[in-house]
Amino acid sequence: MLSFESDYTTGCHPMILERLSETNLISQPGYGFDEYCLSAAEKIKKECGCPDAEVEFLAGGTQTNQVVIASMTMDGDGIISADTGHINGHEAGAIELTGHKVFGLKHTDGKISASQVSDFVDAYYADANFEHMVRPAMVYISHPTEYGTLYSKKELSELSTVCREKNLVLFLDGARLGYGLMSYKTDVSLKDIAALTDVFYIGGTKVGALCGEAVVFTHSGKPERFLARKKQRGALLAKGRLLGLQFDTLFTDGLYYKIARNAIDRAEDLKALLVKKGYKFFMDSPTNQQFVVVDKKKYEEMKKVVRTGFWENVDKDHVAIRFATSWCTTKEDIEAIEEVL
Repeated sequence: MLSFESDYTTGCHPMILERLSETNLISQPGYGFDEYCLSAAEKIKKECGCPDAEVEFLAGGTQTNQVVIASMTMDGDGIISADTGHINGHEAGAIELTGHKVFGLKHTDGKISASQVSDFVDAYYADANFEHMVRPAMVYISHPTEYGTLYSKKELSELSTVCREKNLVLFLDGARLGYGLMSYKTDVSLKDIAALTDVFYIGGTKVGALCGEAVVFTHSGKPERFLARKKQRGALLAKGRLLGLQFDTLFTDGLYYKIARNAIDRAEDLKALLVKKGYKFFMDSPTNQQFVVVDKKKYEEMKKVVRTGFWENVDKDHVAIRFATSWCTTKEDIEAIEEVL
């Protein structure tokens, strides 16, 4: 079976495995105070151009979203998101479980705009009964989005301005951030994201690590007692070294960027192939996720030889499916999918 199902279906980059093996018997302090976590944090802060940032490591994306949101907002607050946002659709109510409401705004190509956020908050405070209603306290966006699309620097700047005007926390989910940063269609850098958001995370699970996300609280914005907040939610890893060492490796000699660019290059190869074969695209994505519309009967045949991600029903005869390349997709994989198609 060929696998284009997602970008986390393989293990980790060989250099990470090598370092895990090399350091296996070296004793280190627990809970993220080991030398690898400290080293990785410094490298990340340097890459962000944000020396006053504070970096924390968690194991996975949903866990990270839940802990960050619960820690940076009050109990009962609401989170503004695109209706297609991961916290709104694919996290099994993890955010609601913490006592927060998700306000899903209608998306455009997976994104929400500053004007939408402004209008939503203004409408909230214009209601004489707003004290009896769930307060919008945070804006959650993903970069890339669920559709593989990207915010431009202008869009991100406008959202940042509105959030500061309306006293909202701006949180950027970067589960696939490497692929966004390495897209040939982006004008947003890691330094831009650090300057314009209050908190974001650098995804490792989907970009070369076995597991792990690096949360960056910009401008000394980490909530008080964050370690305790992680522990309360079962997110404090005793062997935090496992996360720190992976990010220390990924952020040595530009490895994170190099392997993310590989996924983009293979996605461009795949896109050209899909065009050549006459496929209709469901969404124009400049990142590692490519969405096409296929006949349901053809999809059933395809599933026998290649794994892809089901996205949604388009009509009674067609579905949208996702092909995802990853940090380790090869040219040979693209040649093999050509044979299948």
